Formats: sequence, structure tokens, C-alpha cells
Amino acid sequence: VQLQASGGGLVQAGGSLRLSCAASGRTFSDSALGWFRQAPGKEREFVAAISWSGSSRNYADSVKGRFTISRDNAKNTVYLQMNSLKPEDTAVYYCAARGAIVVPSTLPDRYDYWGQGTLVTVSS
Repeated sequence: VQLQASGGGLVQAGGSLRLSCAASGRTFSDSALGWFRQAPGKEREFVAAISWSGSSRNYADSVKGRFTISRDNAKNTVYLQMNSLKPEDTAVYYCAARGAIVVPSTLPDRYDYWGQGTLVTVSS
């Protein structure tokens, strides 16, 4: 089972990026998916999560209104559209999947599968 995150890069403040996370090895259409991030010297923190159907979505207060999580179960892929980026959004972003659990969670230890991370750097 592998989650492959991509789409990170360097962007100026106010810009946008779209992260993708493609899963292989098993289907995650019955799993909640999430995005977390970890800035240098800080703990991993919750960013956004989505239920198996996409009908339920959760966001950290710090990204609400700027980030949008979505998924395409036919492609076994989850996305994170990030708009109005700020320097404090700079971090390594990780996608994660809950094994056959449809309800999203904000807690990292509720996720069974993790991607390798993609670096997002926002310059001021």
C-alpha cells in the first residue's frame, strides 16, 4: 500500500497550490482521508479531512475558508486546493488514510497509512 503525495513547491504569499495524493495497492474508496502538515521544529498538525463519500469535511481553523479538500474515488486520489497561502503555511504536507473507516478524524494516530510528504514553501 502506497500513498504518493505531489504538487508542493515554492509560491509567493497570496498564491495557490494544489496537492494531490494518489493511492496504490488497495482502494481507499471506503476510507476517510486526511491532510496533515509539519513545520520545522513543530509537531505534525491536522489540516483537513474528508469522509469516504466526500459528504463530510473537516478543516483546521487556520486554513478554513482558504483550503479545500476533495477526493476522486475512481482515481483513488485525494486533493488539497490551497488558496491565499501565507508564510505560516510553510511545511511538509502529508496525506493519510484510515483503513476501512469512513469517518474522518483530526487525530494523526487514527490514520493507518501515510504518504511520504511534499514540501510547501510560501515566501513573504
